[in-house]
Amino acid sequence: MKAVRVHEVGGPDVMVVEDVPQPTPGPGEVLVRMAGAGVNFVEVYHRNGLYPAKLPLTLGAEGAGEIIAVGEGTDPGRIGQRVASVDFNGSYADFATVKADRVAIVPDAVDDVTAAGTLLQGMTAHYLLHDAYPVTDGDTVLVHAAAGGMGLLLTQLASRMGVRVIGTASTPEKAELAREAGADEVLGYDDIAASVRDLTDGVGVAAVYDGVGRSTFDASLASLRLHGVLVSFGNASGKVEPVDLLRLITAGSVYVIRPSLQHYVVTPEEFSRRARDVFDWVASDGLHIRIGGRYSLADAGAAHADLEARRTTGKLVLTES
Repeated sequence: MKAVRVHEVGGPDVMVVEDVPQPTPGPGEVLVRMAGAGVNFVEVYHRNGLYPAKLPLTLGAEGAGEIIAVGEGTDPGRIGQRVASVDFNGSYADFATVKADRVAIVPDAVDDVTAAGTLLQGMTAHYLLHDAYPVTDGDTVLVHAAAGGMGLLLTQLASRMGVRVIGTASTPEKAELAREAGADEVLGYDDIAASVRDLTDGVGVAAVYDGVGRSTFDASLASLRLHGVLVSFGNASGKVEPVDLLRLITAGSVYVIRPSLQHYVVTPEEFSRRARDVFDWVASDGLHIRIGGRYSLADAGAAHADLEARRTTGKLVLTES
C-alpha cells in the first residue's frame, strides 16, 4: 500500500510516498480502508520536530473509511461500517489501524470526504466552547483565523449559542467567509486589541480562542476583559514564548489555558459523546464543514506548504493515493 512517510524532521520536502506493508489489526483494533485523511497542524508539528515523534513515521491520525478487518476480541459484525477517528496509526495511507473503541460511526447523510475532515476540528471546537472556556448566551469572544478550518467551526457553533463573535482574517475574501459563518465583526491583524476595545465599549472580550500562537498572543492578552480567558490552542505562526505571570495581573487578573483534545476525550464514552454530537450537527445541517482543498497522497507536501503559508480556508483533506 502507499503511505506518506517522514524519515527526518524538516520542511514539506521530507514527506515521501512509499510502498509499505498493509497493517494487520491487533487485539481490539480494526483495519480501515481509508477514504480520506484530514490534514492538521499537528502533523506539521510532527514533521518539523516541534512535537517530537519516533521516526520513521507515517503521518496522520484523522480520517475516515470502511472497516475491512478486525483484530482478536473485536466484533466481526463491524466489518463494512463507515467510521471516522482522530486516533489512526498513520492515516496518510491507503489503510490504517485504530482501536475499535476510538472510532465513530459516520451517518449516512455525511459523505466520506466530509467525514475525513470533521472529527478533529469538530471535537476540538466542542471542548473549546463547552469546557476550556464554557461560553454563555450574551458573551463576546474573539476568534482568530476565523476563516480557517477551526475558526469557521468555532464561529458557527458560538454564534448558534447566542455568542457575539469578533473574528480576525487576513483578506477581504476570508473576512466574508467568517461573516457567512456568523461572525458579527471581522478585523484584520493590525491594532487588534484597540479595535476590540472599540467594539466592546472598552470592556474587552470574555475569551479569546487563539490557534495562531506567537504572532497574536500579545494582542489576545490585551483584548481580554477583567478575569477573561485566553484559550491558546495552536501554534500556526510559531509557539508562544515563555510568559511572565505578572502580565496576567496587568491584563486584568486574566487566565491562560493551553488545552489539547487528547485530554478531553480520555475515555471511550467521552470520545463517543463528542463525536456523536459533532456528526449529529453535520448530518442535520447545523454545522457546515468547508472542505477548502483536496490533495492526493503524492501532494501531501503541497497541502502542508499551503496550510503553513495560510493560503487556505476551511479543511484540507487527502483523498487518494
